[in-house]
Amino acid sequence: GPREEIIYVPCIYRNTGRNKPDFLATVDVDPKSPQYCQVIHRLPMPNVGDELHHSGWNTCSSCFGDASKKRNRLVLPSLISARIYVVDVGTDPRAPRLFKVINPEDVFWKCDLGFPHTSHCLGSGEVMISTLGDPAGSGKGGFILLDAETFEIKGTWEKGDKVPPMGYDFWYQPRHNVLISTEWGIPRCLGYGFDPKDLKKGRYGSHLNVWDWTTHTYIQAIDVGEDSAPLEIRFLHNPDAAEGFVGCTISSAIHRFYKTQQGDWAAEKVIQVPSKKVEGWLLPEMPGFITDILISLDDRFLYFSNWLHGDIRQYDISNTRKPKLVGQVFVGGSISKGGPVTVCRDEELQSQPEPFSIKGKRVPGGPQMIQLSLDGKRLYVTTSLYSAWDRQFYPDLIREGSVMLQLDVDTERGGLTVNECFLVDFGKEPDGPCLAHEMRYPGGDCTSDIWV
Repeated sequence: GPREEIIYVPCIYRNTGRNKPDFLATVDVDPKSPQYCQVIHRLPMPNVGDELHHSGWNTCSSCFGDASKKRNRLVLPSLISARIYVVDVGTDPRAPRLFKVINPEDVFWKCDLGFPHTSHCLGSGEVMISTLGDPAGSGKGGFILLDAETFEIKGTWEKGDKVPPMGYDFWYQPRHNVLISTEWGIPRCLGYGFDPKDLKKGRYGSHLNVWDWTTHTYIQAIDVGEDSAPLEIRFLHNPDAAEGFVGCTISSAIHRFYKTQQGDWAAEKVIQVPSKKVEGWLLPEMPGFITDILISLDDRFLYFSNWLHGDIRQYDISNTRKPKLVGQVFVGGSISKGGPVTVCRDEELQSQPEPFSIKGKRVPGGPQMIQLSLDGKRLYVTTSLYSAWDRQFYPDLIREGSVMLQLDVDTERGGLTVNECFLVDFGKEPDGPCLAHEMRYPGGDCTSDIWV
């Protein structure tokens, strides 16, 4: 595909003290453009308090070859309100417009689900959205099905009596007749912030959940550790590959999952980010807090962000069982020198990293959502996780707004460097500082497309 020229970014006002609706920002990322690094369009949602979060397409590579399909609608589920917005990005990609609003009552009554999260298109001409829970905020790992033309709710995807106790992200792979979903936690607990008292009480996820793709039934749970909170899951892009990686947030581990010779699925830990012994923080030990991961389109590199420690890492996964660290850069985080946190013991660093500034601005928060260019040479980064957790862990983020950064990637030997010319400062928005989250390119990207 061509080089990315614009990026769509949901921007959140919930929990910032500003009574404004969330909006979809269109950001110019073409270095030849006079509007480079600027928000060139804002599409405000018609409601306040939605908490836009992730987004997905009405169609993607799973529909390749069907000339009637166009990637012209961006699906935006609201994590808290359960509203689902469908945005027309086909008529004018640089100025998206609202196409349809699916009301929360429809989600509640037709699916008995709430807290929608990840959206993927299916080769069948449907859109599927995973959920964290039921309408009351109890955990429930289900899936909403939408018609990809009319965007009417068709019901739930899952069949049978068994459903996982929690949900979050998912990826499917038809060649292996499998869908695997993950678990963050119980919405009514995590929705207000992170309470350490919820640990050891079964309120955070600990399993990968395996589904039969053909029958839509829940068939297996893979334990990845108590309170691990497995979030983003990625199969390798090669549709023949029966393996991938998942990032566990609270345990700060990367697990490789794979199909066994017996035909079921298993997982093994392949990366562990050590916690740092600290003073001046919520707990005596600070985990890295892996919040987003992705795999390059050539399946050669794995990237992930440590939202609390403040670094982004690049691993060579030529040997998927033994990832090799080849790039690392600190762009914020909670352990910078001169801050309130003192690191007493660190297995990896000799000293606390320097505070991160770019274009004269000290960046609040830590690296969170990431998106890679199709050629693998540019990694984009935003710094907001979820408004209630941002407010708790990084109050400066609420006051100053989040940012979008870009890292240059060495795709030969590995290596990450900050592009010092690139900064999108969402602290300067007309309606006040906001929280920028996931990123999408109009033509598809490393985390939206599934090949079948």
